[in-house]
Amino acid sequence: MNWWPVIERIIEEYRKEKMPEHVRDDPFRVLIGCILSQRTKDETTDAAYHRLFSRFSGPEDLARANPAEIEKLIYPVGFYRTKAKTIVKAARYILEEFGGRVPDRFEDLVKIPGIGRKCANIVLAYAFGKPAIPVDTHVFRVAKRLGIVSEKAKPEDVEEALKEVVPRDYWVAVNHALVRFGRAVCRPVGPRCDECPFKDVCRYYSTYALAEK
Repeated sequence: MNWWPVIERIIEEYRKEKMPEHVRDDPFRVLIGCILSQRTKDETTDAAYHRLFSRFSGPEDLARANPAEIEKLIYPVGFYRTKAKTIVKAARYILEEFGGRVPDRFEDLVKIPGIGRKCANIVLAYAFGKPAIPVDTHVFRVAKRLGIVSEKAKPEDVEEALKEVVPRDYWVAVNHALVRFGRAVCRPVGPRCDECPFKDVCRYYSTYALAEK
């Protein structure tokens, strides 16, 4: 099936919604914001992000910071103690390996402590405006439910499948749109299948939702 018309419609529906604060800044802050955001809601992440960068200005400050102080600033994000230590390690690594500037290559980004494939792509897409498709839990869920990938697919499989389906000019937009769609309609618990305009082509709806009726 050609999934592009479906994804294009989702993009058009949600592209105008405001991005969270932690992905609308310079590369270093976007990178740190991504570390904060893992297993944490946007509202909680943005509040912690604001407190952190009201106290620290950049990698030089954070590289010298006491993790205990960072813990107090970023609480109650998920795993705040671990993230506080990771933020210091990431800042030090960026200073030592890249002279304080966040690199704009995927291969370099994933070497930074706390930065995996998803965060590397978020930095590329939102901080540098480079074509990349971050796959977070919402994008992962929507792609599997619709049937774009198999139910056994991994996040990197979703990324590659979307790159094949979505025109390159839309790669940056697709993450934001699918995240919003995943929160509003294709929710992790209690998905609004009856309201979904794509239920006629959705694997999840035909396999599970209909069976429950």
